[in-house]
Amino acid sequence: MNWQTSRFLIDLALPKVMGIVNVTPDSFSDGGAHDTPREALAHCEQLIAEGCDILDIGGESTRPGSPAVPLDEELARVMPVVREAVKLGVPVSVDTYKPQVMREVLDAGADIVNDVWALRQPGAREVVAAHGTCGVCLMHMHRDPQTMQADPMIGEALPVVREFLAAQAAALRAAGVAAPRIVLDPGIGFGKTLAQNFELLEHQPELLALGYPVLAGWSRKGSLGSVTGIKVATDRMVPSVAAALMAVERGARIVRVHDVKETVAALAVWRAAHATTTTTTQQQGH
Repeated sequence: MNWQTSRFLIDLALPKVMGIVNVTPDSFSDGGAHDTPREALAHCEQLIAEGCDILDIGGESTRPGSPAVPLDEELARVMPVVREAVKLGVPVSVDTYKPQVMREVLDAGADIVNDVWALRQPGAREVVAAHGTCGVCLMHMHRDPQTMQADPMIGEALPVVREFLAAQAAALRAAGVAAPRIVLDPGIGFGKTLAQNFELLEHQPELLALGYPVLAGWSRKGSLGSVTGIKVATDRMVPSVAAALMAVERGARIVRVHDVKETVAALAVWRAAHATTTTTTQQQGH
């Protein structure tokens, strides 16, 4: 299985690590740590050195309760970083829901649009469809960042998320976007309860049945803090890596993470175990 993006055909035979680059002063975990172009680009280079496969650059926080960022401010944050990041030799994703930002970053050479609104903002789907080759990640979000955790979903999450993602992917296909360009994200933490988030993890293979690769974004999320008692987001590296591995075990092909070095190391162990199991099975078959 491959993910077609603007400049790269990403082989998803083995899971890929997407490194988070927040060019924001207020992201829930690392807000302000990389909020100048110079600091953000240095972080990009560090994540690549640590082994990330994809960079995901965002200029607007989508943490619960976060305010919307004006268009000109988001462009001022992300464009200088994107222009330099596309020179680093790895696919560049931009986390945005604004069609104008999508158009600008794609014209600057970005490879992927990662949209928490799943291209539901007016004009967003048309921008992606018109581009021709960019990759896109469609995420499920209940309500919006300002209200999603104040009034989360009720009942079982899986049927709702599955139906939503299937519908958004179908609409994008109808707009002329080829299936290999599309990845789906169940939106862990975006308007879901603790139980619903873990329900989506446990039943993630049912999302794979839709026929698209799944991206999992568990890194430093509040649900991990709830089950471990770790209150500070930056201290949640171990549970974040554990959740990423469980998502991969259940078929996720991309994991979006803050802690790249640690996740890459854990996946190396996972691959070694998987290779040993495969070899043993083949030998027994003979």
